[in-house]
Amino acid sequence: MKQLVDLSTWSRQEHFTFFSAFEEPFFGLVAEVDASQAYARAKSLGVSFFQLYLHSALTAVNAVEALRYRIEDGQVYRYDQIHASATLTRPDHTFAFSFVPYAASLTEFGVGLTAEMEAVRQSNGLRLSPATARPDVIHFSAIPWVTFTGLTHARAFAHPDSIPKISVGRARRQGEALLLPVSINVHHGLADGYHVGLFLEAFQRELNAGAGTVG
Repeated sequence: MKQLVDLSTWSRQEHFTFFSAFEEPFFGLVAEVDASQAYARAKSLGVSFFQLYLHSALTAVNAVEALRYRIEDGQVYRYDQIHASATLTRPDHTFAFSFVPYAASLTEFGVGLTAEMEAVRQSNGLRLSPATARPDVIHFSAIPWVTFTGLTHARAFAHPDSIPKISVGRARRQGEALLLPVSINVHHGLADGYHVGLFLEAFQRELNAGAGTVG
């Protein structure tokens, strides 16, 4: 479900108008979160680290209202729930797009993720579809080969886009911490650095504790 935002009373109306006129309205940053507890929890639960941190990231996105805004036909809508359109890899090192529905339960979320991973393995090409092109998603990618400190995205500026883009890189050990690089890019008409900070705080909380239920 989604609700139309009344631009005439919205506190971000001028911000939205200003940045929406830019050829590149997105801004992004890279930060690190400590995934040591999450990595240990994934091992103890017998689930993949990828499943756990993707679920944590998606839970954090849903906790930040600004990351649930989308621009459609010049209007701003607030979605009740956001899912994941993640790039998933094949054994031949190509990738494809996916649609993974959000679920508070880590186990239920894992069922959808596993099904999409298998569908990608059995397919060819990018798997472009109405499901992977839905607006109520985040674009998510994992780059486990590189501990990156910066990241850019291929973008078609002529194509309207307001979907947040989140990428996670290779973790590195620093003492007892397992530091995970996270890149997040958002439309500046919908969100600011403050909201990105809220996401990173929520992501860290989820990695530490996991507010979503396991079963």
